[in-house]
Amino acid sequence: KKVAQIFTPEFFPENIGSSTKTPIFIIGFVRSGSTLLERILDAHPLIVGTGEDSVFNGRLDYIRNEIVKASVSGNLGTLHSVVKKLADDVVLDMRKRWEVIDANARAVELDEGNEDAPESTNEERHSPTRFTDKMLTNYMNVGFIHLLFPNALILHVAREPMDTIFSAFKHDFPPGGFDYTSEFSGLAQLYHSYRDVMEHWDKVLPGRVTHVRYEDMATDLPNIAPKIIEAAGVPWDPTVLDFHKKKHAVNTLSTTQVRKGVYSHHFKGWKRYEEFLGPLLKKIGGRVNYDMKTTLPGYVRSQ
Repeated sequence: KKVAQIFTPEFFPENIGSSTKTPIFIIGFVRSGSTLLERILDAHPLIVGTGEDSVFNGRLDYIRNEIVKASVSGNLGTLHSVVKKLADDVVLDMRKRWEVIDANARAVELDEGNEDAPESTNEERHSPTRFTDKMLTNYMNVGFIHLLFPNALILHVAREPMDTIFSAFKHDFPPGGFDYTSEFSGLAQLYHSYRDVMEHWDKVLPGRVTHVRYEDMATDLPNIAPKIIEAAGVPWDPTVLDFHKKKHAVNTLSTTQVRKGVYSHHFKGWKRYEEFLGPLLKKIGGRVNYDMKTTLPGYVRSQ
């Protein structure tokens, strides 16, 4: 409700923020297929991931406070310059983060005896032009992302609702952030909140968020992968289709599945336990269906 009250169509000043397309934001519900999307992007030589700890999200409290202070000043010029500086600092931090990750990766390869690692790695990863920032709960923060980066790609990955929700319920997440997934009421409440917020962005900022269905990635990869890369604004590279063969420090519960490549045998896996999931189905209600379509420009699902 707070999101809807604050981020109205009138909230966003014209011509504010950075013109850069460097960050690519990945948002969605937990266990929705975001790791697969990130790996497809990261397989491209000009796109790199910045890890599970979102640079943007880590600076969000500071970003909020600075925007509030600039807004209170009543000077539109001040607000514009503050927002531009905040955006530039996020991109700078992303590049610094990547440099550390890249240096560590090369050091590991050297330790493993691959003396050519620094040169080959540097060639493959020379001057990336896009950085992925994956923090699923940033679906709450699309308004701030848009304010700072009006031209940056925001990818919302979504999966069949009950597959997503049941997967979140049955997985043993580390203590802390995902405790709500262990009981039906909290999980259903969070899912409804997520759907409410995503519907709000589509209404207030129509077309701003690009939707990607997990099922399309899992069953139509040769068609959808080029459109994902095209949306990112970099030339197509066919090696992207071999993303699962590339080394990458995947550190989520999806690690093993992604390294095996794309698979679809688990679609509707929750159905095997349907008799035990009645209370959860009831709490999800009509949102047990999600008719969201992939909205990548030019993407047409193969028959």
